[in-house]
Amino acid sequence: MQSDQFPTDGFADVLAANKEYVAQFKYSELTGRAAKGLAIVTCMDSRINPLSVGGMRSGDAKILRNAGARVTDDVLRTLVLGTYLLGVDRILVMPHTDCRMAQESEEEIHALIDGQYGIDTRSLEFKTVKDQRAALVLDVQRVRSYPLLREGVIVGGAIYDVKTGTITPVDC
Repeated sequence: MQSDQFPTDGFADVLAANKEYVAQFKYSELTGRAAKGLAIVTCMDSRINPLSVGGMRSGDAKILRNAGARVTDDVLRTLVLGTYLLGVDRILVMPHTDCRMAQESEEEIHALIDGQYGIDTRSLEFKTVKDQRAALVLDVQRVRSYPLLREGVIVGGAIYDVKTGTITPVDC
């Protein structure tokens, strides 16, 4: 069981790197608004640097990440806030190639975790996809039709290629 104290040893590398970051910190002038008016919904995959992909820097866009870049209720909640309060007027839903959530079924992921770790995760929906392009179209249409988003917001979908860095727009 973990103690209530912060696990300093477990995060020593992060804390040391943060000291260097603070010494060169240059973002204090930024506001909470998306300077480029963009929100990107993408995967948590660490091969994706969503700002660099679109030639942006800190403060330019709102980044929403989850496994598989799926449009969940929480993503919609966050996009509503972004479109009304944080300067978002464009939304890009951007899953990627070689995504683990597109390689196995929901049942296979649950069985894998249960088999390797003895944990029954069937109470969770991981939102795996068999057809990534079809799932992207569905997610983009879900955002476009969401009645609480600010009117006039532009929504598009694209797939990011983790091998080349290319963003390929998809008709949705």
